[in-house]
Amino acid sequence: MSHLAESSTPSRKRSRWEQTLDDADEQLLQARESLPPKRRSKSKTQASRLADSSHTPPLPTGPLAKPLVPSARPRHSIYAPPRILYPSFRPARSVYNYERLNQIEEGSYGVVFRARDKQTGDIVALKKLKLDEEKHGFPITALREVNALMACRHENVVNIREVVVGDTLTQVFVVMDFIEHDLKTLITLMPAPFLQSEIKTLMLQLLSAVSHCHYHWILHRDLKTSNLLMNNRGTIKVADFGLARRYGDPVGVGGLTQLVVTLWYRAPEILLGATTYSTAIDIWSVGCIFAELLLKEPLFQAKSELELISMIFKLLGPPTSSSWPDYTTLPLAKSITLPPQQPHGAALRQRFPYLTNAGLDLLSKMLTYDPEQRITAEEAMQHPYFKESPLPKHPDLFGSFPSAAAGEKRRKPFDSPSAPQRLADYKLITEFDLP
Repeated sequence: MSHLAESSTPSRKRSRWEQTLDDADEQLLQARESLPPKRRSKSKTQASRLADSSHTPPLPTGPLAKPLVPSARPRHSIYAPPRILYPSFRPARSVYNYERLNQIEEGSYGVVFRARDKQTGDIVALKKLKLDEEKHGFPITALREVNALMACRHENVVNIREVVVGDTLTQVFVVMDFIEHDLKTLITLMPAPFLQSEIKTLMLQLLSAVSHCHYHWILHRDLKTSNLLMNNRGTIKVADFGLARRYGDPVGVGGLTQLVVTLWYRAPEILLGATTYSTAIDIWSVGCIFAELLLKEPLFQAKSELELISMIFKLLGPPTSSSWPDYTTLPLAKSITLPPQQPHGAALRQRFPYLTNAGLDLLSKMLTYDPEQRITAEEAMQHPYFKESPLPKHPDLFGSFPSAAAGEKRRKPFDSPSAPQRLADYKLITEFDLP
């Protein structure tokens, strides 16, 4: 008796979100139909009530109500969209789908390799994240880099393809497009500097990428020539978002860190201990890159922060209450002795004698002391410097160079043969000398 009572009790209640009867419910229904009538009538399950033609299930009401057709039950709930509309989740691919070719470089946050996709044959760049010393989970710098690359998809930002994994938890690789050159190595190995028209093209591309990142609330915080990649078609792409982060209000617990941007490209407000900063720090780095393209060497080659501050004051003059009203409120401002005043822009013009007045004006607006008065990337793209002669060159007209990242070496020029020397007893062969 107890056994029959237990078997007649339904194992679970079926809700309206379920699609169809499964095999277990069908077997249970058949078993209950084989029981005596008295035992079957005492406990009716929901499945038997649905099978009974005299029972009519309640119809849904409201704007989502749809007529129920007994012969054709919907394959999904009428209260939710079909399953095909949900995003699909796929596991990360293995790094062994790529063939390692050579190592390109090693940075603070990872090692970059050149590899080939075994399926498509595409040449890609694999950045292995440094996770060996991580004891508290996945590093925030790697998460920020992947998030920034996915949020800032632009023709002048390096494209991220996927994230692949190896055999252990410390083997995580970010797959990106392979670019032949980085701008720092290219400037060093070039036999001649870039032309003015080429510099304008490169600066417009860089400003376009920086403006796109700032529009999506992303600070790069490490713009320099070694983080700018350039292909053989005259297109540069911003890379290495290891220090990038999303900014805004609130900025997070603890504020913004001061250990950002490589020393030679670091803005003066960070050098003087500012705890909050904005997109202006990226514009200062763009100004330093602009000067490096013109000089074919870095503008401020300092060995320490104090030396860098003195070099900036020497080139741009000491800050004043009009050029930088908030200078006295910075933590390290009182500990620095300002140099004497000098004519405005005299040292900058002396450093760049061949730059036009419009170009010098753009450079000075990028290297403005006050972050609030510093030009934005969007405004810099509309500067008259890019509209005067010579106009920016089309990227397809740029020259190509051997790629150091791909292991290519510059070929030596062929030695031309020397001119023939006329001898005293030399006689020309005539047709009469021929047999």
